[in-house]
Amino acid sequence: MKKALITGITGQDGSYLAELLLDKGYEVHGIIRRASTFNTGRIDHLYTDPHIHGVRLFLHYGDIADSTNLIKLLYHIQPEEIYHLAAQSHVRVSFDIPEYTGDVTGLSTIRILEAIRQSQVGSRFYQASSSEMFGKVREVPQTEGTSFYPRSPYGAAKVYAYWATVNYRESYGIFACNGILFNHESPRRGETFVTRKITRAAARIKAGLEEKLYLGNLDAKRDWGYAKEYVEAMWLMVQQAQADDYVIATGETHSVREFLEEAFSYLGLEWQEHVEIDPKYYRPAEVDLLVGDASKAKANLGWQPKTTFKELVRLMVDADMESENPANRREQRAVVG
Repeated sequence: MKKALITGITGQDGSYLAELLLDKGYEVHGIIRRASTFNTGRIDHLYTDPHIHGVRLFLHYGDIADSTNLIKLLYHIQPEEIYHLAAQSHVRVSFDIPEYTGDVTGLSTIRILEAIRQSQVGSRFYQASSSEMFGKVREVPQTEGTSFYPRSPYGAAKVYAYWATVNYRESYGIFACNGILFNHESPRRGETFVTRKITRAAARIKAGLEEKLYLGNLDAKRDWGYAKEYVEAMWLMVQQAQADDYVIATGETHSVREFLEEAFSYLGLEWQEHVEIDPKYYRPAEVDLLVGDASKAKANLGWQPKTTFKELVRLMVDADMESENPANRREQRAVVG
């Protein structure tokens, strides 16, 4: 039985990846931070799944800012594969807390790579790189060979982590790969991210619980895919004979305005009646257009996206409509109480 260690296991990607690995028969370990409240909502169902029962899922308290703890965990777990997904991943927030973002998003990668090197456990390493590294894009679409021009502290930190991964691969022979994932969404997306903010607001407005949605730049264009499919690409990268770096994307670009139109019209709403622009949501430096070319992943990994933009928006809206159902909200309050 293979062992895998996931940082950021309680996040959107971490929860889908944990599901995937458990389905493949892995023993899965995740690092979570100690907090006064539980934040395991995205993975709690894995302990009640009749096919899993949580017997192969183990959570460990730790922090990716603590290199000593990371080395201890690697010695203890001896994972064949490590998926580094944890980060301060909100681009707009990275302008407010740039030093913290640089620490946990950039330096954490060095800490894990150094832990692999020092412990000599032989783990294969996956680094969650980001399309935000391309920033002020130098070519369209973006490929593995496109130069980076980050436009945020988050993007800059991800560039550092990307090159650290390449450096440890070339310097020490560690199996270390970068997945340059373009925007990927799902019903598990955090509520502060623009896509989930839109679908949740649309559902609440339809249910009569809200009237207004406040957003920033509606003209920003992104390449949006389905997170559940993107974690399959992560796993495929780690299974290859040679470590390499891959762009994972749909090859289509849509604006925030288009996302709004699709979500609201699906519920029979006119978004213009409910959306207002708030300058506080603008970034100091904007990334205007991201669209990726995943030809290399399609050729070498046999991976390709399956869910269309419209399908993605609608499955997110459906999930938020279900969560706003009065009966479901009563059940949630009963559980909390």
